[in-house]
Amino acid sequence: SAKDTNIIGPVKDFDHRTLAGKRRKLAQTKAPEAMMTLLDTALRAGMNADYVLFDSWFSNPAQITAIHSKGMDVIAMIKKSSRIKYSYCGEQLNIKEIYSRNKKRRGRSKYLISVDVMVGKENPIPAKIVCVRNKANRKDWLAFICTDTTLSEEEIIRIYGKRWQIEVFFKACKSMLNLIGECHSLSYDALTAHVAIVFTRYMLLATEQRQNEDQRTLGELFFFLVDEMADITFSRSLGILMDALMASLQEILKLSNEQLTAFTADFEARLPEYLRNAFHPKAAVA
Repeated sequence: SAKDTNIIGPVKDFDHRTLAGKRRKLAQTKAPEAMMTLLDTALRAGMNADYVLFDSWFSNPAQITAIHSKGMDVIAMIKKSSRIKYSYCGEQLNIKEIYSRNKKRRGRSKYLISVDVMVGKENPIPAKIVCVRNKANRKDWLAFICTDTTLSEEEIIRIYGKRWQIEVFFKACKSMLNLIGECHSLSYDALTAHVAIVFTRYMLLATEQRQNEDQRTLGELFFFLVDEMADITFSRSLGILMDALMASLQEILKLSNEQLTAFTADFEARLPEYLRNAFHPKAAVA
C-alpha cells in the first residue's frame, strides 16, 4: 500500500534499482499507471499484440489514447459514467446519452447500437462504440469501445470475448492450485514468489493438457483430417436452397417450366453481383 498505516509486517528499505525495490514501487502505483508499466515491460520483452483487451476498470479516454499511441488498438468495456465524455455528432456526450439518442436494433441482432465517436481531449482518435444486451440481465446493456474502426461489430464482440480466459485462469488458480490458502507469509517477496509458483503450475498443466487432449498437436495430419471434412461450399448451399424453392413453386403454384425459367432469370437479375457469381462460379472465373 502507498499508506504506511496499511502496511502489515516488517518494513525494509531496498535499493530502488533492485527487483525488490521495483516490485514494491509498482505495488504502490495506481492501477492504470501500473497497467501501462506492465504493458511497456511486455513490449520490451519482444511481445507484440494487435489488440489490448481490458474491462471497465481501466477504461478511460487517457488510457485508451496512451495505448493507441504505442501502435496497438484497444477493445474494452466502457464505464457507464456521466463524467467520461466522447465526441459524438459534434457534441461531448457520455455513453448513457449516446445510447439514449440512438434507435436500438431489434430481433436476433447481436448488438443494439453501433456508433462512431472521437476519444480523447488533446489528440482525439476515432473509435467505434458497440452496445449489447447484458446476458445476466436482459433489461440492462453493456458497451464496448474499439479503436480499430474497420472491425465489424460481430468481430469486436468476438475478440473481447477472449478476455474471459483471464477470468477462467484466475478462478482455476484460486480454486484448484492453492493461490489463496497455501502461503501465509507476511513477506512481500515470499508472497510474490508464491504467485509465480502457482502460475508456473498452471502453465505446466496447460501445456500437458494441450499435448494430450488437443488434436491440433498432430500437426499437418490434423489439417489433412480437417480438409477431408470440409464444409459445404457457399455456392453449393445456395444452389440447394434455390432447387428447394423452385420445387415448392412448381408444386404449390403449378408453374410451367417456362414460367420457372422466367422467374429464375428475373430473380437472379435482382441479386447483387457476388450472389449471381455464386450461382454460376465457372462463368465468373471465365
